[in-house]
Amino acid sequence: MQRDEAGSAVVQGPIVHDVAIVGAGIVGCALARQFTLEGARVIVLEKAADVLDGASKGNSAILHTGFDAPPDSLELACMQEGHRLYLEAHERLNLPLIRCGALVLAWTEAEEAALPGLITQAHANGVGDVQALGRQQVLDLEPQLSGNVVAGFRVPGESLIDPWSAAHGYLLQALLNGAHLLRQAELMAGRRQDGTWHLDTTAGPVAARLVINAAGLYGDVVDQRLTGEAWFTIRPRKGQFVVYDKPAAALAHHILLPVPTKVTKGIVVCRTAFGNLLVGPTAEEQEDRAHAMLDQATLRRLIARAEEILPALAEHEVTAIYAGLRPATEDKAYRIRADLDRGLVTVGGIRSTGLTAALGIAAHVARLAQGDRQPLADPVWPAMPALSAEEKRDWCRPGNGGIVCHCERVTRREVEAALDGPLAAGSLAGLKRRTRVTMGRCQGFYCSAELARLTAGRLAQPMLAGGDG
Repeated sequence: MQRDEAGSAVVQGPIVHDVAIVGAGIVGCALARQFTLEGARVIVLEKAADVLDGASKGNSAILHTGFDAPPDSLELACMQEGHRLYLEAHERLNLPLIRCGALVLAWTEAEEAALPGLITQAHANGVGDVQALGRQQVLDLEPQLSGNVVAGFRVPGESLIDPWSAAHGYLLQALLNGAHLLRQAELMAGRRQDGTWHLDTTAGPVAARLVINAAGLYGDVVDQRLTGEAWFTIRPRKGQFVVYDKPAAALAHHILLPVPTKVTKGIVVCRTAFGNLLVGPTAEEQEDRAHAMLDQATLRRLIARAEEILPALAEHEVTAIYAGLRPATEDKAYRIRADLDRGLVTVGGIRSTGLTAALGIAAHVARLAQGDRQPLADPVWPAMPALSAEEKRDWCRPGNGGIVCHCERVTRREVEAALDGPLAAGSLAGLKRRTRVTMGRCQGFYCSAELARLTAGRLAQPMLAGGDG
């Protein structure tokens, strides 16, 4: 098998794949794993230099129970199946799981009045272990909360995970079991002839019997390019986040959730798997689906709200700020449709719950796609690198080559491993997501020069000598 400079498999000749997946976000990666393990010949097309470069690069990293999802919805079904499948797979793939539980907090009488309905909804959704709490019970569980909290309830099953290692693990397992990945392969057009799609991509032609559109923020564009029409319109929703330095994580034991609205789950305060404290996201509609610009006034309001929830945050420093886009549509529901006569499945409108639902979505799509596939008898199960603050990290082990990024304690061995193999990092952003280099307190000030040397000739866009990528 030949590979390009980024380490991606290059498919040559008249190979007709069973499935071509457009988009290597969390859902595309889960789909690749599902169909590969079911015995299909799979190729994944990603237009960026690395995977998770769209909506999946920015999320809250919460594994949800679905307690507040729309009852009897496809979203709820996929979330709960995805939650179950993650629990089944996470140990074998070495994916983190921090079982901290969540508190839904009411700060006004009106929000307090909404709590019984949310608890009833949780019970109807099969989440029967939620516990109503009075003000003092809430404060007993979270002593650092503002005394202005009115009431709340606890959802024990909500957990924290790594926002990126799950997708990397899903796709790596697919690649190790025979799937192919083409990066810098934007889908430009397609035509179906005699039961086979002939796809024109910027990396060359690809043929497949079934195409799955998991293009996230460009899902409607891909449908338009394939069929001349799109049955939904992406309306990007920006979310801005604030990340506090690691000592702030001690202020919150649970995921702290607001009473949700019809538009958004609201501002969340929670620890991260990496030992920081996260606040966000906002929910801002915009037209631009390629850029998520930070706004200082909005970030100041976010910080102010965080300090209203946890007053002691005023004594802690902000480490990082970032923004991401969610592929919302004109309808809140997941937009999943199979047109088997055309050999096309579209998976669109997957918003913030996509990280939880990904494996469930993949299983649902596999059922929709039908077909006579023979599951692999003994698939390879890769073990993902340990990045969680609660795991034993590589810097604790001998022979690691020394620490390159001291803020996040990333070793030379970890960096070199992330630059090698079938899912090698193709960009600095991809290297960050695989190792956490430059994502600590100094934001790469001290380690970027060494990273530029280590990554020379390995990334689609080289890091500059001064360290900027």
